[in-house]
Amino acid sequence: MIFLDLFSGVGGFRLALESEGHECIGFCDNDKFARASYKAISNTEGEKEYHDIRNVSDEEWREFRGKCDLICACFPCQSFSIAGKRRGFLDKTRSTLFFEIARAIKQIQPRLLLLKNVKGLLSQGGGQTFRVILSTIDELGYDVEWQVLNSKDFGVPQNRERVFIVGHLGDECGRKIFPTFGK
Repeated sequence: MIFLDLFSGVGGFRLALESEGHECIGFCDNDKFARASYKAISNTEGEKEYHDIRNVSDEEWREFRGKCDLICACFPCQSFSIAGKRRGFLDKTRSTLFFEIARAIKQIQPRLLLLKNVKGLLSQGGGQTFRVILSTIDELGYDVEWQVLNSKDFGVPQNRERVFIVGHLGDECGRKIFPTFGK
């Protein structure tokens, strides 16, 4: 499977996907230190590298159409986290970046989506923020499943709850992904 890594950070999704034999064709992160770490950890030669997702044109995204099976993204969580101000979509600098992912999805039309954020995304704004995200993905033609997973349930020595959202284009998925349970 060929994937595009948005809001890539230092490459957590990439490490997992490559360990299963999948191939990355491009990545995007606005933080220069995260990008430097990403490139030091992974061989990114020949891949598209983007910095600020807001500056990637629709035409650039469309270059991936038919070449990208999966978009994965860990979009910014500060506006949804209980550790933050929980301003949700009112925070125009970070929270609305989800809609940049939606723009990329619309142009690329990958078969699958894998998104991750903090558990607080579910309750932010009385649940309205999460409803908007699910509705947006649905309007793009994707069936959506989601579940909160905790890293401690998968052998990681920390308590880190995250919501994972899996989208599949139309009837692309032959089985349910969630619920899943840790080891």
